[in-house]
Amino acid sequence: MKLALLVLVLVGTVAVPARCQAQTDSGTTVHLPRQDVLFHGGWWESAVLYQLLPRSFHDSDGDGSGDLRGLLARFDHLIELGVTGICLGPVFRSPMRDGGYDVSDYRDIDPLYGSMGVLEELLERAHAAGLKVVLDFIPNHTSEQHEWFQKSVRKNEPYRDYYILRGGVEEEQQQDDGKEGGVPNNWQSLYHRAAWSRNVRGSEYYLHQFDTTEPDLNYRNAKVRQEMEDVMRFWLDRGVDGLRLMQVNHLYEDAQLRDEPLIDQKGSLSYENMNHLHTRDLLDNYILTFDWRTLFDEYTRAKEGGKDHTKLMITSAYTGSLDGTLKWFGIGNRSGAHIAQNFGLLREIAPSSRAEQFQRVIDGWLNGLPPNGVANWVLGNQDYRRVASRFGRERAAGLAMLCFTLPGTIFVYYGEEIGMEDNEAISWKQTQDPLGCNTNGTVYQQYSRDPARTPFQWDDSNGWAGFSKTPKKTDPWLPVHRNYGVRNLAQEKSSNRSMYQLYRQLIAWHQQSVTLRYGSYQSFVLPDNVFAVLRSLLGEKEYATVLNLNSHAVTFNVSRVHKHARRASVAFTSLEGAHTVGESLQDIGNVALDAYETVILELSCGMAWRRAFKSLMVAAIVGLVCSNWVRLK
Repeated sequence: MKLALLVLVLVGTVAVPARCQAQTDSGTTVHLPRQDVLFHGGWWESAVLYQLLPRSFHDSDGDGSGDLRGLLARFDHLIELGVTGICLGPVFRSPMRDGGYDVSDYRDIDPLYGSMGVLEELLERAHAAGLKVVLDFIPNHTSEQHEWFQKSVRKNEPYRDYYILRGGVEEEQQQDDGKEGGVPNNWQSLYHRAAWSRNVRGSEYYLHQFDTTEPDLNYRNAKVRQEMEDVMRFWLDRGVDGLRLMQVNHLYEDAQLRDEPLIDQKGSLSYENMNHLHTRDLLDNYILTFDWRTLFDEYTRAKEGGKDHTKLMITSAYTGSLDGTLKWFGIGNRSGAHIAQNFGLLREIAPSSRAEQFQRVIDGWLNGLPPNGVANWVLGNQDYRRVASRFGRERAAGLAMLCFTLPGTIFVYYGEEIGMEDNEAISWKQTQDPLGCNTNGTVYQQYSRDPARTPFQWDDSNGWAGFSKTPKKTDPWLPVHRNYGVRNLAQEKSSNRSMYQLYRQLIAWHQQSVTLRYGSYQSFVLPDNVFAVLRSLLGEKEYATVLNLNSHAVTFNVSRVHKHARRASVAFTSLEGAHTVGESLQDIGNVALDAYETVILELSCGMAWRRAFKSLMVAAIVGLVCSNWVRLK
């Protein structure tokens, strides 16, 4: 048994070298992450997690809002798609002034979505199908309607310090400092307002880094920390498989309430014109989440029958730097998130990005991962424009192919699998998002996130794209995109070459491929602005994903990606490209790609037998050494 383990370790070492940097024939940098960076053994590390907003998924009762019954009615879609879990947008009781991110009761399901019984039914259905369920959790603030806040502003002990309440500055100080309205300092919220609002029940101000209806909790109060731990236990006890902790980089603020410095001293007092030294990314935020990880670990049980029972902790935060994001995994001997969401592809890659930028963003993450870090990739979410709108349908397919080639966890935002686009036709009157509502009818479209949150397009029926079985009782909470007649799941299923078929095949490949799970990774900046990724593992299939980032056709040489490649066939191709799946390339030294075309190639290499022979020889030598060692013992 010991000999077998030694041989396996040695073979694995040959297959996946230690991280290094080298130069290819074309002079591009190669990054080879360690095997422990690629895979540790947790159920989430090669998962495909489907992120959905329940209000936009499916409406079961015709009231215009999606609900948990609607999700259950459409659950087969998730099973057929092949995802391994879902990240469920906020379903807690809420006045819905900020899409449910304003929670009025953390221990109850909002009636808009159903009841606790329906959620339990959803968990049972998911677990029976082998899917995990992760809930979006909002720890930074509550709704102003939350019982805690109502008791706090009434000065009801012990809730007095549950929130950050401060008196206004003196009149003379206002004039000296140039502050307006008596607010305690110059902090601004992300929602186009001052970060302080006056308590209607008194003269004090309360802090809100988001909307005025969302007062920030005071985590310097031990009772608040205990309350939140109790709420987390409440949901973990009920069988959810994890929590995605939202905006955790805002939990703490400077205790001295010091003004934040302006970037442009002559510019306006706005969130965008400030260095957020005192309201974001404080060390205290990380320490608190490390404490929460200890709580999650209490629920982790050893594998039973091959099943991993880890309760997953995800952090979701738009930190100011890559290093700031990577710290969520832990600092020193303190463990943090199982997954710290990586928004590099979402926030740093644009239609104009060149191959060097792709390499910098992807390799920067992989090379920066700590030993306990897990690679993960996000193309879209509820806060940004949809990938098909930002890049176009063809490039959205290519970006998906790239993501599924990379090591680690994939997050799929609902609708990406059918190429859904932003609904830019949402009027000022129809706007729901406070980021838009807090502006005006002239500029709201620049800020509103509603276009990327519209109802899922199931088919071309009833004017609502199948979003509801009984439409027209009331309008949907956001209008369905007008292209639902041609861009819907039913249409995508009926076509052999569609975004849905591509996603379904990519997910299956991602789940089944040993190379993708354990293999080494290399990236290449090729001539003519072409980006490529190579995944290799001894004894397994090798794959090269190649993206033409140009609006014109190019050619590339496969040997620049793998110098020992002798044959190549097309495993996947983007939607409107010239190549077809299964096609054997006749001239691998001169492969043509149409404008924005992406291909994933399965490579056959003449040197494979030499590497295999070398590994067998090393294993044999190890066996002899071990045998002699045992004899000597």
